[in-house]
Amino acid sequence: MPFANFKVPAGSLDDEGKQRIVTRATDLFVDLYGERARATTLVLVEEVADGGWGIGGGVLTLAMLQQPPSS
Repeated sequence: MPFANFKVPAGSLDDEGKQRIVTRATDLFVDLYGERARATTLVLVEEVADGGWGIGGGVLTLAMLQQPPSS
């Protein structure tokens, strides 16, 4: 059974965004393993509480992720 686990910041995706992740991940496994994989593919989208992320030794928040990239 193909399995994909996506961890995303809580509040960063609406239901449509989560559905897109599920659909696209499933389609990827179907591309790799054939149509037989569709019925058994499990995709888990987990929301991580704000401040539950870290990168480069610092805490990453949803507000930081929503800032435009610096040029």
